[in-house]
Amino acid sequence: MKNILFIASEGVPFIKTGGLADVVGSLPKCIDKEYYDVRVMIPKYSCMSDKMKEKLSYKAHFYMDFHWKDEYVGILESEVDGVKYYFIDNEGYFTGVKPYTDNALFEIEKYAYFSKACLSALPVIGFRPDLIHCHDWQTGLVPVYLHERFQGNEFFRGIKTVMTIHNLKFQGKWNVKDVQDITGLPDYYFTPDKLEAYKDANLLKGGLVFADAITTVSDTYAEEIKTEFYGENLEGLLRARSGDLRGIVNGIDYDDFNPETDKHLEYPYNAMNYRKEKVKNKRALQKELGLEVNDKIMMIGIVSRLTDQKGFDLIAHVMDELCQDAVQIVALGTGEERYENMFRHFDWKYSNKVSANIYYSDALSHKIYGACDAFLMPSLFEPCGLSQLMSLRYGTLPIVRETGGLKDTVEPYNEYESRGTGFSFVNYNAHEMMATVRYAERIYYDKKREWNKMVDRAMAADFSWHVSATKYQEMYDWLIGY
Repeated sequence: MKNILFIASEGVPFIKTGGLADVVGSLPKCIDKEYYDVRVMIPKYSCMSDKMKEKLSYKAHFYMDFHWKDEYVGILESEVDGVKYYFIDNEGYFTGVKPYTDNALFEIEKYAYFSKACLSALPVIGFRPDLIHCHDWQTGLVPVYLHERFQGNEFFRGIKTVMTIHNLKFQGKWNVKDVQDITGLPDYYFTPDKLEAYKDANLLKGGLVFADAITTVSDTYAEEIKTEFYGENLEGLLRARSGDLRGIVNGIDYDDFNPETDKHLEYPYNAMNYRKEKVKNKRALQKELGLEVNDKIMMIGIVSRLTDQKGFDLIAHVMDELCQDAVQIVALGTGEERYENMFRHFDWKYSNKVSANIYYSDALSHKIYGACDAFLMPSLFEPCGLSQLMSLRYGTLPIVRETGGLKDTVEPYNEYESRGTGFSFVNYNAHEMMATVRYAERIYYDKKREWNKMVDRAMAADFSWHVSATKYQEMYDWLIGY
């Protein structure tokens, strides 16, 4: 039996702000329990729901030398879907209305504490991992601390580490003096070949330097981050470590996202009967959102954070033009004020064609996947992306830009060979996006049979976690070496 420990700042079903939590919650469930004992360690945030807090039980506590004082470290545990979770408890760091704050220095101190506490807790809980799988900058100090002060202890010797980059944009940067003071790491670690980058200390960089292997969440993103445009100033390091870097595309939970059993859909459907049943969801959504009720009109969905990264400057540029076409647009999400207001404006101007839902609702997101004909996702960069995987699962054809995971998971339509599961464009350009949307409209209206064959292929694609889990297992075996 191989012991694997996931360390992360969030995980479903306990706490979630984004896709990272889905990975941490779903992947361990799918790893083969016959050969691997996978456990997860996350902070115990006071903002967790009461329902989830009730599932936790006290395990142990101790005091740890951190930032010039003795800090309390509480350990709680719980089990969900056969996976054991441990929670690091400290009210000074994990109390607040949200998991993360806007105070960058406090966040660095909090996750430096968390990284050290996770390692210190292992002998206390009596679990010795063969491999620790770290996620994003919040756990970047785990491989560093393991190298710096835990290797001397027999218990820790030989533990391997993997660092997964979910989004390279977030790195945990602050000035060297403060970070050195907080972490207690010696000068040796604050050099350009270790934690220092462009005069600052960089926690993610520390993890990338000291981890035994690096993964990111799609093959294309693994290549892209070695270039200046996507590399966020770490491309040199990632090129140097390219032999240890691999992309493994994220999956989605095929039980949660299943049009046949989805409790949010009024009319469940599957790959056999979607031609008859899917349109009933469209009618229901049109009615609910006050759009013109019309089976024939092409409905395009958008579920996203409304930010530049997601390509909303492109959409803003051509939105007026797009609203002249025979389409309806349903948007759901929150984000930058200008994009929130842009959608509100077009909802007011074209009230029977555009529905702007400037909030987040899990139920409405499922209805959009289940009702729309196409799904628009023109991202500037997208490490993996989950929305396009959900839309494929629901037979809602994605229209995407060829970047990161979007390029790896959506096969562009080829009318000559009758292949593909969606539509894509290459350059980050509003007119190129618009041309691709219009191409999709043409197939939808003029070649319905081709469109339906594409839906068949989209619904047959397999992006469940089991596929990704197999690739992670291969990597674990390779690293542990038996």
